[in-house]
Amino acid sequence: MTETNRGIATMQHSAVHETGQGADQRTDQGSRQIAVSVTDLRLKFPGEKAFVFKDVSLSVPAGEKVLLLGPSGCGKSTLLQVLGGLIPAVIDVPLKYADIRKPRSCGYVFQDPDTQFCMPYVDEELAFVLENRQVAREDMVPRMREALGRVGLDLEELHTPIERLSLGMKQRLALASVLLLEPEVLLLDEPSALLDPEGRQQIWEAVRGVSAGRTVLIVEHRIEEIVNWVDRIVLFARDGSILADGKPAEIFTAYRRTLQENGIWYPGVWEDYIRHRDTWNSGLVQSPQQGADLAAPVFSLRGFVGLRGDEPAIMVEEAEVYAGDFVAVVGPNGAGKSSLLLSLMQLLPTAGSYVLEGRLLQGRGRKRTCPSDRIGFVFQNPEFQFVAQTVLEETAFSLHMQGGMSRAEVERKAEDCLKTFHLHGLENRHPYQLSTGQKRRLSVATAAVRRQGVLLLDEPTFGQDARNAFAILEYCEALRRSGTAIIMVTHEREIAELAATQVWEIQGGSLTAIKPGRRRLEGEGAASNAQEEVSG
Repeated sequence: MTETNRGIATMQHSAVHETGQGADQRTDQGSRQIAVSVTDLRLKFPGEKAFVFKDVSLSVPAGEKVLLLGPSGCGKSTLLQVLGGLIPAVIDVPLKYADIRKPRSCGYVFQDPDTQFCMPYVDEELAFVLENRQVAREDMVPRMREALGRVGLDLEELHTPIERLSLGMKQRLALASVLLLEPEVLLLDEPSALLDPEGRQQIWEAVRGVSAGRTVLIVEHRIEEIVNWVDRIVLFARDGSILADGKPAEIFTAYRRTLQENGIWYPGVWEDYIRHRDTWNSGLVQSPQQGADLAAPVFSLRGFVGLRGDEPAIMVEEAEVYAGDFVAVVGPNGAGKSSLLLSLMQLLPTAGSYVLEGRLLQGRGRKRTCPSDRIGFVFQNPEFQFVAQTVLEETAFSLHMQGGMSRAEVERKAEDCLKTFHLHGLENRHPYQLSTGQKRRLSVATAAVRRQGVLLLDEPTFGQDARNAFAILEYCEALRRSGTAIIMVTHEREIAELAATQVWEIQGGSLTAIKPGRRRLEGEGAASNAQEEVSG
């Protein structure tokens, strides 16, 4: 464990009681006790010219439920870290303020659940919380089971390695550990970003169930489940300033144009996007296979199995993908969707037939090789693929590896790609210093910049504001129209309905159904013959 994680773990699980400057500020103008506040906050990352916050003030009365809403990268997560005391106590970032009141006890759910944990096993992680609360050993297991049940994480064995959980399952575990703290203030940084629809509903039901009388501050892009529950929305601009502060109905009515212009999620945004984008409704370039004799598929699977150790993680009886296909891979958390992509990249051992561009791949033993020269891959956790010290170097890395281009040409292509994904101006920042949404866009940029024949993406739109989610989707569509086969794991129903030529349903570690997407049904998209049902 790093020193930073150790410090975070101590603050998180021990529910450190801390009040900062201005601790005597007890009430606001309405004579309500203040749970957390900051006045005239200024914050700037080292080496950056622009401020993240410049004279920003926010005050939250006790018991209030507040949604911090704004574009990706505007500083919402950073503000939570300041209010929770992580900055500067654990994360050293220069800041100034006229006054601050930190919560006496708080529970924090991070954007990236892997940064949340300090123990290797589920039961040990939860026991760490209960030990700090001096809960008797004989009472621990029932409390663990209850907390896990609240968030929909049903595990037969509590002593399960956390590393074996999917990111969605880890997100549930992170919330369960915070619920066990029973803190006065909950700071939730996109706690449902990686969950399937059922999981999102369970998470927010669990939060509502324990939040009576508690203060809750939420950073979230997926707002459908909470928009009618929160008391207040604080709306941020891209420069970190506060655009508006009020009740949800007022914000979505009076500031609808502002929400649209800043690319922020709001109820009905998908409908507005589809209605005003001809890309998805008419004039699409025909896919390479449409109206022509079927060529060989880009890849085909027969009796294909991806393995974790000696156990099957994903099984595919039969499937084919053609140039110009857009395959949406759907299913509940932990079903095997990420394992499918890892198996296609040969990052997991495989058995059965896997033919890629006419070549049979060897899935086990010394001859197993990663087909990264022909397939681009976006990991579920973007940090897993970062290798360089700056954003520009990261984007240019695969182009340098490809060879055949001058340094100037490589940098030009890398810079153009960064502009496409709204990362210009961040060229010299370290990838780990980006927001989660920015990290995700960088991971897509680095995988897509070489324009390989197949692109695998594991939930590329999580952590994105509306503008950037749509930009990623449209970039993938442009690649598809040029002949790239897109295979995307997603929990977004709208993406599957809007973009897919095939929809692959994963259940219990098997590809159980292959269905034609809307485009296939309308004569749009690649003309491969997908089976209606595939028995696992």
